[in-house]
Amino acid sequence: MFNLKGNKKKNICIMGLMGSGKTIIGRDLSKHLDFKFYDTDKEIEGKTHKNINSIFKDEGEKYFRSIEEKICLELLDKRNCVISLGGGSIISDKIRKSIQNNSFSIYLQVKLNNLFNRLKSSSKRPLLNSSLNREETLKILYNKRKKFYEKADFIVNNDNDKSQVLEKIKSELNSYAK
Repeated sequence: MFNLKGNKKKNICIMGLMGSGKTIIGRDLSKHLDFKFYDTDKEIEGKTHKNINSIFKDEGEKYFRSIEEKICLELLDKRNCVISLGGGSIISDKIRKSIQNNSFSIYLQVKLNNLFNRLKSSSKRPLLNSSLNREETLKILYNKRKKFYEKADFIVNNDNDKSQVLEKIKSELNSYAK
């Protein structure tokens, strides 16, 4: 069984663009490891008593990012948990530094056309909802963030079968813990 006690990392964080499967994979991985699971967007909604769309609409992205940074930093300091990070959290220098220091990081990489297909009917994505061209917006976000995502400890493709992705992650974690 995977154990973080033998190394300097406190937790596991999962990152990637919106729609990459961070919550689904993170929840399943946390069950397998018997770790607590946190989804930063859900934590933000719980603390603010507002959904992400409302925060963006009423307060703006800058306000959202400040709350996101505070909550992510608190979560990234926890032990023995799996944290699903919001897709844009990685743009914060402080969050990236905390990930590097505290977390075994996993980037769920998904082809842009697959992400677009997953997200085309979603109304829960404020950065896409405010865009006239969702596909172009997704591409811009990917191009801005991929250099940060690609610094993850482990990169796994999540275009297809969730169970195969979980097996790859489990195998990587077992080799990391040795």
